[in-house]
Amino acid sequence: MSVLSLVSLTFITLIAFAANSVFCRLALDEQNMDPMSFTGLRIASAALVLGLIMLLKSPNSFRSFTALNAYGSWRQAGYLFAYAAGFSYAYVTLPTATGALILFAAVQFTMLFVARLSGNRMNAMASAGVVISLLGFVYFVMPELSSPSLVGLVVMALAGIAWGMYSLAGAKSTHALESTGSNFIRCLPFGLILMAVFMPTARLTFEGVSYALASGALASGIGYAIWYQVLPKLDSSVAAVCQLCVPIIAAFGGVLLVAEPITSHLLLSSIAILGGMLLVIVGKKKSV
Repeated sequence: MSVLSLVSLTFITLIAFAANSVFCRLALDEQNMDPMSFTGLRIASAALVLGLIMLLKSPNSFRSFTALNAYGSWRQAGYLFAYAAGFSYAYVTLPTATGALILFAAVQFTMLFVARLSGNRMNAMASAGVVISLLGFVYFVMPELSSPSLVGLVVMALAGIAWGMYSLAGAKSTHALESTGSNFIRCLPFGLILMAVFMPTARLTFEGVSYALASGALASGIGYAIWYQVLPKLDSSVAAVCQLCVPIIAAFGGVLLVAEPITSHLLLSSIAILGGMLLVIVGKKKSV
């Protein structure tokens, strides 16, 4: 793979990850779609696309349940479902950029906390980065403590913790695409149950359903498939730094497509949280 192709595909995946936040806000805010219908459609369409990609890659992927069961696990699927459901529910009250920032921060804090429990120590630069990020996070959430969006903030943080645990559980997988596809397929029954329960009384529009399907099929299914193609070719620190761009891209998407403002409070919080995370990544790289 050429450098140009690697850079292009990496940028596409970052846009896809940020697009999940934008698609969700467009469906819930502009089309008044309920979050559980969105979650069900997202899971179903992602499972379908990832299943098709797995079949194209290996026609024997679904020859037996045992073959499918060789990848991923029900525990990982539980984390994935908790993330997807919490993500959608939180965006009922959270703006696009705010949700993406909380999600990203919760994922990173979870992974750092688990690493610390495992005995991994950080150098001074990485430790300073954690402190700066935590201060930025506290500064960010203080005004939300008396706001109706507090519930959304907590739910998005829980979704981020679930995604962090999912990432840690699958970190040692040598078949990341197959594991993710299998986990989405495991989530499919729960997604279908959500659709059966909520969709008969839901307010569904063509645009809202299209946003949910795009979030699942394009931003999740194809986005993850491309990401796992380029990830082995990226240094781990480079991959981590790249993901710092996701909340920023989501913020611009919210401004352009959902007409959401970028406040000075959000801007300062983002600089502190993402800048601190960057110090952690650089510090960890220097200690290797």
